[in-house]
Amino acid sequence: MAQSSARIHTPAKTGGIAAERLEHFVAQIERLEEERAELGQDVRDLYLEAENQGFDPKIIRQIVKLRGMDPCEVEAHEALLHLTMQALGGCGNRVQ
Repeated sequence: MAQSSARIHTPAKTGGIAAERLEHFVAQIERLEEERAELGQDVRDLYLEAENQGFDPKIIRQIVKLRGMDPCEVEAHEALLHLTMQALGGCGNRVQ
């Protein structure tokens, strides 16, 4: 079984130039996936550091989300949130 698996991944046996290009794409994607995993860990570490300094990670996540949105989207989001909260009777009235 290991031999057939090795043959599948050998560029010389699977079509020359096209296989080399495919190998290039796969290698690049693998490298980027590794970088993404490392960046994800860096982001988690920053949230933890912020939390250790007294900041609320949930609030920071919301700020990051809002800052990434178009200002008109933020305004519409906030208006809808406000309207929905009013429909529920404000922040103090939680359904239990």
